[in-house]
Amino acid sequence: MSLAKLTENAIELLKNLIETQSFSSEEEKTALLIEAWFTENTIPFNRTKNNVWATNKYFDKNKPTLLLNSHHDTVKPNSAYTNNPFEAFVKDGKLYGLGSNDAGGCLVALLATFTHFYGQKNLKYNLVIVASAEEENSGPNGLNSMLSTIPKIDVAIVGEPTLMNLAVAEKGLVVFDAVVEGTPSHAAHPNNNNAIYNTIEVLQWFKDFKFNKPSKALGDVKMTVTQINAGSQHNVVPAHVDLVIDVRVNDAYSNKEIATILQNESPCTKITPRSLRLNSSSINTNHDLVKAGIAMGRTTYGSPTLSDQACLSCQSLKLGPGDSTRSHSADEFIYLAEIEEGIQIYVELLNRVIV
Repeated sequence: MSLAKLTENAIELLKNLIETQSFSSEEEKTALLIEAWFTENTIPFNRTKNNVWATNKYFDKNKPTLLLNSHHDTVKPNSAYTNNPFEAFVKDGKLYGLGSNDAGGCLVALLATFTHFYGQKNLKYNLVIVASAEEENSGPNGLNSMLSTIPKIDVAIVGEPTLMNLAVAEKGLVVFDAVVEGTPSHAAHPNNNNAIYNTIEVLQWFKDFKFNKPSKALGDVKMTVTQINAGSQHNVVPAHVDLVIDVRVNDAYSNKEIATILQNESPCTKITPRSLRLNSSSINTNHDLVKAGIAMGRTTYGSPTLSDQACLSCQSLKLGPGDSTRSHSADEFIYLAEIEEGIQIYVELLNRVIV
């Protein structure tokens, strides 16, 4: 099938995906649409829960393996939508609908790319494609659950909207629950150990604290207090204040190192990480995928947003059509030209590296 026809079919698939609800952990029906893509292209596939995956026809266990991955789940539409989020329509060259940009355009472009290379002999790399579930909620049944099922991966391209530039590194994430304690009392009585007042200095500490190892690709670690909760009624001084801290981790630290630093140095009574598994990720800028992309005129950068790269232990590159700033926005859209260009760039990139 010609690349032009694959592109046409990919856009049609994206329209169908948009019009099929697929909130995280509710992707059963979009998985069926992806199954149909493989069936129509005579490609054997596997389905594990709501993850649909396949390998190239001439898979050779003696060759390194390149993973192509993007997700088919979406967040829930926000209240500012003026369009029907589940109606796929084109206006002024833009395809509108929930999940069009994040990450439907990437997914269908990778499906078209995989299909293009599926039957080619003598590739330097095996190809594995996973259309994964539960990316948006970092759920237990997404790509992370597939790594023991699919063949061992040596390097990955993760499809997320990057304007088809090369995200050679991505920040990790650790969310902390913290407690600031004080003495509970009646509001009418003196109290020199008010937990809410104690929180003032703690918040200032989080605002001012700097991790001392910047990254060339990802800059500084970004730490932000995002939630605060205390008190039950107007005349009671609470015993404690609960904080939530969002830490975006560069590739100079492991998540475990960040946790150790905060547990040793923060002025909180208690600070506990929810999970340490969403580490930063990167690819060596001397890798053939990066060198090929640069030779094609693509720029490199470090991404502040989290993706399924966080669950991979191999080198990985984030690359896809669309613009990250549109993700999770009202009246989400992707330009049709971005999908067309994305497929062309994916194919040319792989032609330079695996053919």
